[in-house]
Amino acid sequence: MPITIIVGAQWGDEGKGRITDLLAAEAEMVARFSGGDNAGHTITVGNEVFKLHLVPSGIVQPNTVSVMGAGMAVNPKKLLEEMDGLMERGIDVSPSRLKLSAGAHLILPSHVALDGASEETRGEDALGTTKRGIGPTYADKAARTGLRSGDMLAADFARRVSQAVNAKNRVLVEIYGCHPLDAEAVADEFEGYARRLRPYIADVSLQVHLALQAGSRVLTEGAQGTLLDINHGTYPYVTSSSPIAGGVLTSLGVGPREVDRVIGVTKAFQTRVGEGPMPTELIGPLGNALRGTGANPWDEFGTTTGRPRRCGWLDLVLLRYAARINGFTELIITKLDVLSGLDQLRVGVAYKYGGREWRDLPFGPNALAESQPVYADLPGWSKDITGAREFADLPPAGRRYLDFVQQEVGVPITLVSVGPEREQIIRMIS
Repeated sequence: MPITIIVGAQWGDEGKGRITDLLAAEAEMVARFSGGDNAGHTITVGNEVFKLHLVPSGIVQPNTVSVMGAGMAVNPKKLLEEMDGLMERGIDVSPSRLKLSAGAHLILPSHVALDGASEETRGEDALGTTKRGIGPTYADKAARTGLRSGDMLAADFARRVSQAVNAKNRVLVEIYGCHPLDAEAVADEFEGYARRLRPYIADVSLQVHLALQAGSRVLTEGAQGTLLDINHGTYPYVTSSSPIAGGVLTSLGVGPREVDRVIGVTKAFQTRVGEGPMPTELIGPLGNALRGTGANPWDEFGTTTGRPRRCGWLDLVLLRYAARINGFTELIITKLDVLSGLDQLRVGVAYKYGGREWRDLPFGPNALAESQPVYADLPGWSKDITGAREFADLPPAGRRYLDFVQQEVGVPITLVSVGPEREQIIRMIS
């Protein structure tokens, strides 16, 4: 069977984790293809909430194999902490169920230190990174100086770590005025991580190929979202990897003919964490209402950082862009229930920019700061829809909202979530 790609259609935080968990019930393998522990995927199963940052969300399903691709940046300490936490809760994370690509790059403490120092130096021009060392790790990857998971198999791995840390110490001291890290202590620490992780290291491209040859369904899960892509996102307020559909192929080492579904996940409204323009952002009571208070894990606060998310009306200009960049075959809408109780809804359908109106981005997402949204107004609804399980269970205004979105984007909606739990899903009739 071929590959199903799941991609975030916004700035991340769309609910990809819970969708991956849901669709993993129909797959034999779940592959994470991008990013690092700057991602946060929340899965709710009954009264249990799992917050994952590195391990693929499919791990919670008992019958899947989870693999981590070469396009990832992995902090071994964070990965082992996450694995230990899952094991304590009865989740099997043995080497037969979890595999780490030998090509995935390793995040060292020196990368984390550089990330923090760089952001602090930028001051008001900070990019809003998670300070997890992601950017410096991918910079080393591009410079061909980084360490990869496969290096943990080498007899001189500790020496390689020590050399890498000392190289960054010069930058930390001479450029940023920071104290140097203890390279030998870091090397000893990472040698301990290597001893535990060596059984998990594999040729993930081959693992995916063998699964496909055996007729298995492979589900791929990315981190962040389309608008944070290093090539096609809202640069420079982007991540350092490629979380779009194309990133699946380069990270996992597969060809495009293996893919038959590309699913775009989007919230029923717009959110963003960190800096950068957001045309449909709402400042004030409405934005606060969409965000929630943070008392519920379903509220709009970052899984990784805890930062409050910026909230606004759904932006269909950006959603059409995401559909084009990724080649979506279907859309999944999350958090439709959050819109309940609003008398009127607005949807961004175009931008005013340069003296004219645009339904599609004129220069990619590079002129958002100068773009003014053009809205379509739709009726809201007051009914609690968290118990809806069929399209007909939704109030007329809710059905109209979904119809409007799929008509404007030109991509059919197949699933709609109306709450955080697995069963709070409406399967749309195609």
